[in-house]
Amino acid sequence: MIFGKHMNRYYLKYGWMLLLGIFALVVVDFGQLEVPELYRTVVNGMNTGVVIIDGVTHTFDMNFLLDQVCRPLIIVICMIVTGRFLWRVCFFGAAIKVETDLRDRMFDHCSKLSQQYYQVNKVGNLMSLFTNDLETVQDCYGNGVLMFADALCLGSLAFVKMLRMNLNLTMLSLIPMLLLFFAGSVVGRTMSRRWETRQEAFSALSDFSQESFSGIAVIKAFAKEVKELIAFRKLNVENEDANINYTKISMLLQVTITLFVESVVCVILGYGGYLVHQGIFNAGEMIEFIGYFTAIVWPIEAIAMLIEMSAKGKASLKRISELLDTEVDVCDSFDVPENTADKISGTIEFRDLTFTYPGNELPALSHISFTIRAGENVGIIGRTGVGKTTLVDLIVRTYNVDDGSLFIDGTDVNRIPIEALRRHIAYVPQDNFLFSDTIANNIAFAFEDSSDLEAIQHAAVLSDVHDNISEFPDQYDTLLGERGVTVSGGQKQRISIARALMKKAEILILDDSVSAVDTKTERVILDNLKRTRKGLTTILIAHRISTIEQMDKVIFLDDGKLVDAGTHEELLSRCPAYAEMVELQKLEDLKKEEEANA
Repeated sequence: MIFGKHMNRYYLKYGWMLLLGIFALVVVDFGQLEVPELYRTVVNGMNTGVVIIDGVTHTFDMNFLLDQVCRPLIIVICMIVTGRFLWRVCFFGAAIKVETDLRDRMFDHCSKLSQQYYQVNKVGNLMSLFTNDLETVQDCYGNGVLMFADALCLGSLAFVKMLRMNLNLTMLSLIPMLLLFFAGSVVGRTMSRRWETRQEAFSALSDFSQESFSGIAVIKAFAKEVKELIAFRKLNVENEDANINYTKISMLLQVTITLFVESVVCVILGYGGYLVHQGIFNAGEMIEFIGYFTAIVWPIEAIAMLIEMSAKGKASLKRISELLDTEVDVCDSFDVPENTADKISGTIEFRDLTFTYPGNELPALSHISFTIRAGENVGIIGRTGVGKTTLVDLIVRTYNVDDGSLFIDGTDVNRIPIEALRRHIAYVPQDNFLFSDTIANNIAFAFEDSSDLEAIQHAAVLSDVHDNISEFPDQYDTLLGERGVTVSGGQKQRISIARALMKKAEILILDDSVSAVDTKTERVILDNLKRTRKGLTTILIAHRISTIEQMDKVIFLDDGKLVDAGTHEELLSRCPAYAEMVELQKLEDLKKEEEANA
């Protein structure tokens, strides 16, 4: 069995199933302990030709055998079969429900964790929690209750019957069992530590594999297959060593169990044979006692297995609990009004905003102040790493900001429910992530129903990707590979833009989302945005001046600070750093043209 604050609730929630399973288990155990008495009847009848039942002597013949042995045995078998089916349904059914509920809780919690958490914790490690660790916890819950209840019930009943037959023989039989229990307790602590090490090794291996498969194109392009194989083999050997170390201690426990059980058999045969010789026992009673001991062996083995299982379960539950106990750092405060942001016009205001990433000392943004009016088309530009993406991430509430530093329609962003805020924002991030689904479902991701093909196609036309999609054999039903590897980088960007445009949000954020397309396609997309998003706020991060020069406002950042904000012409006339960037890009474009014509 396994206990913890994230598990205890399930013993109450599915308690009725566990109690029904225990009842079925008791019925089975009672039936099992009737079998040794039938053995005694048969053996004594074969030896003496008569059987004494309740003081009445019966001749041991075929009628007696059928009536007093076979018929009760059939009834017992039916009880055992029915009971075993019932307790399997109850125990294992409850365990599966626990696994399902716990997995839902884990996934729900993961969906609430901030981006910072996923920058620190790797995907492979998280996946091992949802597979190996969760299965271990599920096994501990179902099999753990089963083994504990069976060991307690069957062990107690068999022990009482053994005591009634002979006290001394029973006490001698239990001495090795007590030693076994003590040894199992000591070994169990070591097993818990080694299981945790094993799971960590598996997580490292899983994470490396996931990362390698995701970046297989890069590995092949740089001909680094051998290097990756060597690194994988190293992790694989570490995983092998961790498994071997755990298996060694596990096998030590199993061998110890066998040693003590067999030693008890020697005690029973030795001292029990002596009792038969002295006339205290007859042969049938000797067989009956051995039958009870055979029944009690399973509870003893179950206790040892329970020790091993609990050791694994505690280690796995500890890892799962660390995930579930991780604080959701980006969330609504308790006093945020629920009805805020039912409607947003799209005005965004930064008031002396300074932001530092968690764990960093230097701020990523310093004293940022500017306003984006509702319906404006705004371009954000600057060198790589100056804080452009950070700026728009704060609008989406990917990270926390200080009170009074960021406002949406005049309301502090911290006073707007996160879900309500994001409902009015469409965001195309830099990595242009696409799901392993059809193109239609990817474009209609913001909606529950993706059957409106006309709206999907309209969004694709606006992002200038409709013609490309139409060339695919399955068109909008084309199934994309993992992370959208089926399509080119430019097509991936434009499908991502179509997904955002179909949402028709009051605020649209495009983070360097036209960098993989040519200038002609870029101009088509920008013209469509300007035409279809009148009155709606559009924010476009870019590195090319040509992308943002026709915007209503240009935000120029450098080193995490706002250098200037205004139209393209205003910045050219009054901002030397911006004018220098424009001139440098013109020279670069001119050089490219000369090289192309050469």
